[in-house]
Amino acid sequence: MKQLHEFLIPFIGLKLGKHQFDYQINKTFFDFFKYDDFESSDIKVSLVFEKKSTMLELNFKHQGTVHVPCDLTNEMFDMPIKGKLKLIVQFGEAYNDDNDELLILPHGEHQIDVSQTIYEMIVLSIPLKRIHPGIKAGTLDTEVLQKLKELSVTETTITQKETETEKIDPRWDKLKQLLTEK
Repeated sequence: MKQLHEFLIPFIGLKLGKHQFDYQINKTFFDFFKYDDFESSDIKVSLVFEKKSTMLELNFKHQGTVHVPCDLTNEMFDMPIKGKLKLIVQFGEAYNDDNDELLILPHGEHQIDVSQTIYEMIVLSIPLKRIHPGIKAGTLDTEVLQKLKELSVTETTITQKETETEKIDPRWDKLKQLLTEK
C-alpha cells in the first residue's frame, strides 16, 4: 500500500525522550483511504512520541469537526469530534498489529507509519447516529421541515372539517342516556 510520507516518523535518528508531532487532517487524507462518509473535515491531531530504549510510546489526541448529513433530515452540519489513543510499539520477529494497543515491528525497522492509526482513531470517534444539533434544540428550519409542518396543518384542518360534518344525530344521544341511567 502506498504511504503518506508526512506520516512516516523515522525514529532511528530521534533522541530518547518525548517528541511532539502535529497534523492537520482534511478531506484529502480520507480520500487516500477511500473513505467518503462525510463532505469535509477539519481535525487537528497531536502526537506525543516517546522514545525509550526498548520500545516506543505514542499518545494520540484529536479534536475537530466533520461535515456530515443528519440521519433524520439529511441536512448537512459540522459535527464536533474528539478522542485519544495510546499505542505501545515493541520490536519482535515479525510485524504484528493484532492488538489495538500494541504494535510489534520487526527488529530492522527504522520508521513507523502513523497514518493508519490516525485514520482508525478518527473514524471510530464519529458517532453512528448523526443528529443535527438544531433538531435537539428545536431551532432547525429546513425546507423538509417546513413541508412537513404544512402537510400537518392541512391534515389537521381536514380532520376538523370531518368531525364537524359527522355530528351525531340527537336521537342517538337520547338512546345513550337510557344506557347510562341504569
